[in-house]
Amino acid sequence: MIRLYKFVVMVGLSVLFCAAFAQAELRLPAVLGDNMVLQRDQPLPLWGWAEPGDTVTVRIAGQTLTAQADAEGRWKTTAAPLPAGGPHEIKIESSSGDRLTLRNVLVGEVWICSGQSNMYWPLEWSHQAQQEIAAANHPRIRLFKVANVMAMEPQSDCQGRWRACRPATVPDFTAIGYFFGRQLERELKVPVGLIQTAWGGTPAEFWTRREILGADPALQGLLQDQHAAQLYNGMVAPLIPFAIRGAIWYQGESNSPRAYQYRTLFPAMICNWRKDWSQGDFPFGFVQIAPFRYERQDPVCSAELREAQLMTLQKVPNTGMAVTMDIGNPQDIHPKNKQDVGRRLALWALAKVYGKDGVYSGPIYKSMAVEGDKVRLTFDHVGGGLVSRDGKPLTEFTIAGADQKFVPATAEIDGPNVVVSSPEVPHPVAVRFAWRDDSVPNLSNRDGLPASSFRTDDWKGVTQTE
Repeated sequence: MIRLYKFVVMVGLSVLFCAAFAQAELRLPAVLGDNMVLQRDQPLPLWGWAEPGDTVTVRIAGQTLTAQADAEGRWKTTAAPLPAGGPHEIKIESSSGDRLTLRNVLVGEVWICSGQSNMYWPLEWSHQAQQEIAAANHPRIRLFKVANVMAMEPQSDCQGRWRACRPATVPDFTAIGYFFGRQLERELKVPVGLIQTAWGGTPAEFWTRREILGADPALQGLLQDQHAAQLYNGMVAPLIPFAIRGAIWYQGESNSPRAYQYRTLFPAMICNWRKDWSQGDFPFGFVQIAPFRYERQDPVCSAELREAQLMTLQKVPNTGMAVTMDIGNPQDIHPKNKQDVGRRLALWALAKVYGKDGVYSGPIYKSMAVEGDKVRLTFDHVGGGLVSRDGKPLTEFTIAGADQKFVPATAEIDGPNVVVSSPEVPHPVAVRFAWRDDSVPNLSNRDGLPASSFRTDDWKGVTQTE
């Protein structure tokens, strides 16, 4: 897929090159424009280019700010936090006499929407697309789609423009991002800005700065790929330091053959973004990859990738995970139900970022205890209680003894616990749940949120090379 975009990459880079060097007059990066949403209640960096040495004056919501362009023509200033609302006009003037006015600017909540194809997947290709598009008249939701560009070095600008969310503007926008933003706008009743920066078929190392990869022995080998860091350079760096609330992320399929490495890579990428944005540990929500039978790999690789994502949730602060074990399609790597994915990400954000009450996660494995020939499992996030989603006996549990040979197990709900056993394993030591690429289990909580796949053991996995 990367090769298919080489022409786009070459054209995109040439446009950015010309924009940077052919225009010395007052100008702004693409992400600062008409119809944008600025992040409420946070300092607001504003930046651009002018004639070297020029004084630039910015007027926004009663504030007057000044900055001086450096020897390369770059300038930056920061506006004081603003409450949600608008519309505003932002007037910018240079001492050379150039003027710009940004119109119809709102202030609300801003989220980055990034990852590979399931995040890129547009509304027009999703479930009930015609009805959803026809109803997508939300002028307080604003959409910015970063053009697909790869770059060898971090870029200062990108291609894209802000558009109000309407049936004419939303069809090619990320469906998950749209459904996430729609839920936030409904619940919070403030403007929402969504910035899509996603590219299908891409591994996480493409979205991570080279210095981060090179600093960790476990990741240094990734630098041998000529595309490493190039999407960070071309599609993330140009957005910094635009003020944001947080990011949502759907990616991991391309890293599943190297799932063990993802335990290190994914947290490193999150840390990279947070450090470069200089906004602290901003919220970072992600989607656990859905069931799918991958060809040409061991059938448990993506279970180990889901485990790496679960470990990231448990170890990296201010993260959230939407589980999709019940809404995937084992025959389609791009399941069409993006509504529930966006809603589950929004449940996490509303609860953990905005302080709203409500259950936001399905059951997450907590601990185990051996009771004779059975294993009792406990969970966090049981919500209103554990249930079988379809009312049938629990599926996708396996159990093993010290010989590490797993066999299908019987699993029964016992209050807030699950008790697992098999007559073939009289002395159990480990349990695994949904431990295949294409597992579609039925354990859930009464709030309709499915359990994450998990294992109780730490035996060497198929993607662990040491």
